[in-house]
Amino acid sequence: MSNCAVIDLGSNTIRLVVYEVRSPKEVRAGSRPFKSLVNDKVMAGLAAFVSEGIFSDEGIARATSVLKGHLKRATALNCKQVHIFATAVLRNAINCAEATCALEQAIGYPIRVLSAQEEARLGFVGARIDGALGSGTLVDIGGGSTELTRVRDDVDVCGVSLACGSLSTFTQFVSGILPTEDEMRAIDQAFGERLRAIDSMAAPADAFCAQHLFGVGGSIRAAAKMLAQLRQLSERPTTLTPADLDELLGLCVADPNTFAHAALKACVERIHTVVPGCVILRAVFEETGATDLRVCKHGIREGYLMTYVLDRLREGKNDE
Repeated sequence: MSNCAVIDLGSNTIRLVVYEVRSPKEVRAGSRPFKSLVNDKVMAGLAAFVSEGIFSDEGIARATSVLKGHLKRATALNCKQVHIFATAVLRNAINCAEATCALEQAIGYPIRVLSAQEEARLGFVGARIDGALGSGTLVDIGGGSTELTRVRDDVDVCGVSLACGSLSTFTQFVSGILPTEDEMRAIDQAFGERLRAIDSMAAPADAFCAQHLFGVGGSIRAAAKMLAQLRQLSERPTTLTPADLDELLGLCVADPNTFAHAALKACVERIHTVVPGCVILRAVFEETGATDLRVCKHGIREGYLMTYVLDRLREGKNDE
């Protein structure tokens, strides 16, 4: 067994997860080949440092500071491998190559910038760790983008990344902390336009129509936390419906103070992005015709671990 650090440089958060990984010889039948030891996130809000497509020097400095802190902790925890990957905040930046190079030079570690297809694929790999998904559409709402992956008979057949996330839409459309009804409408319209425009991209828009959705990522977990808080549930719901989202969004419009106080208890670090995330998810329900969403425990980080660490161990490769 050895410790492996995976750092997810996202548009909203920069998260360090330290895993205890087991070699193929150490894995017992039916057991998982990894265990999470540390899960530490910093709300860096990097999407707010993008202006006219340029990731600013201030954003690079902010990311560098957080990454250095995570790397110190990984060293203290005796991690034999350290992997850093970035998603939409760098991928979609006009100065992606320059910003990535500046970060790598500042921290002394390489950063893998995931393609949109790679991000969707890794989310699928992570989502199915606890069991087959069957058929439906996988949704991952990040800070800077939303990934949709069509799943048929537990196989990901196509995927698309839309440059429309919970933090980027907050930055673009919201003037206060909680969106107004008009601002929610603007977010919904922007996301719908991007989704319907994918006919000219990787897949036709109706390719993602499905009865069931599968959800990964912090925005979806935040919606589940909000429902648990408002309904005084002992556990977060594992399934979300359009009616659940209508309840959350309706409360935000009708009684923003009550909504804000609930958000402070349920997901204080996402108080500004929880509503944009819910608006995007409600739009996904509307556009796909789905009736329910299953909240998945694992996502892109575990998908990365399985693909770039554990699979390499099984192949007899070593990246130390």
